Amino acid sequence: MFQTSSSYHVLKPQLEPLTDQQLLDVCNLKQSCQQAEDALSQGMEKLQQTLAETVAAGRLGEASHMPQMDTAMEKLEGLVRFVQQADHLRQITLQQMSIILTTRQAARGLLALGSTSNDYEL
Repeated sequence: MFQTSSSYHVLKPQLEPLTDQQLLDVCNLKQSCQQAEDALSQGMEKLQQTLAETVAAGRLGEASHMPQMDTAMEKLEGLVRFVQQADHLRQITLQQMSIILTTRQAARGLLALGSTSNDYEL
């Protein structure tokens, strides 16, 4: 999964020079983003594990296994929520970066992200 905190490595050459305050703000944003990503990753891994266990517990197509099917569907909905949370984190991070950076820096950063976005698509 593409991690928002790793985008700084792509952006760094496009953003320089940064003021000391911008460096501090970007570093703090990157750190808080990494913590949020770690929490999302841990939650998603646990959810994927329980989903796999639910699926492995029985054949989901049989009527006698309807409770497992319901549980599996709940777990899949949980996965969707994690993906939505990760997308929200990306949006918030971009908003925060637009506050930290000058208009010129933000424009250069968005162009850099746009040119590398194909590297992260499935």
